[in-house]
Amino acid sequence: MLKPKPKQYFLSGEELRNLQLLELEMLVEIDRICRKCDIKYSLIGGTALGAVRHGGFIPWDDDADVGFLRSDYEKFREACQTELDTTRFYFQDYRFTKGYRWGHGKLRRKDTKFTRLNQEDMPYEQGVFVDLFPIDNVPEMRWISPFHNFICFIFRKATYSKIGRTETSGLKKLGYNVLFAIPENRLYAMLDRFVRFNNSGRESKRVRKITFPLPGSGDAYGYLRVWYKELAEIDFEGYRFSIMEDYEGYLSFKYGDYMTLPDEKDRWIHPVSGLKLVDADKEAILRRGLQQRG
Repeated sequence: MLKPKPKQYFLSGEELRNLQLLELEMLVEIDRICRKCDIKYSLIGGTALGAVRHGGFIPWDDDADVGFLRSDYEKFREACQTELDTTRFYFQDYRFTKGYRWGHGKLRRKDTKFTRLNQEDMPYEQGVFVDLFPIDNVPEMRWISPFHNFICFIFRKATYSKIGRTETSGLKKLGYNVLFAIPENRLYAMLDRFVRFNNSGRESKRVRKITFPLPGSGDAYGYLRVWYKELAEIDFEGYRFSIMEDYEGYLSFKYGDYMTLPDEKDRWIHPVSGLKLVDADKEAILRRGLQQRG
């Protein structure tokens, strides 16, 4: 008997705003840990765009993204074991969480549920989250870049294969099934070796998220490292967070004309099938914000 397909849950405006405030709690916690432990990070993606264009979350956005150069990501992972407020949050990545199928980490809010559509069978807690992306080297020699990009593509599809095999059909489904047959421990052992090898030489001019696609087209196989090294601060929902000093260059590279609002039909939100929210702890957000300013 075929398992019925999950139904999409559509968030109300009030639910979406509360979701964003829960993510703001986590951004404040990330910032607190990074300031205490001298870890560099930057708002990236739509979160950086929201900071610049809206002074906070993009009104229709349902997630938050933070990026770290690989060494700072590893420092943050370690810091979470001793510094994280575990009464409210928990950290996940494939080294901490059995059955986890992503190449990057997530900070999640306890006592919540935020299940993306077609991810209902993941064998771990799925609370409201902020994505934490390690940023890695890209080969300096241009002729190697396409091969490096292909390896990254295979790792991306392999980590996603548990979900991809349920969403596709035909040859795509066959490909995902082949990749899903790789034992999980072997897959992540190979990914760890690739990460170590990839970052064993000198720092490259360009960098990327290994298990995410590159933006745009042409021969640019990554983002400029300097964007992640030279940082400034920006107002976001009334708080100060770290962002690239040259955010104009980064956002133009990633989005083009980033200050122009997209058509309403293109204001995309991730489909979800399960939702449980708690009220954001506004007092805790305020308290940590005041500590940050002090």
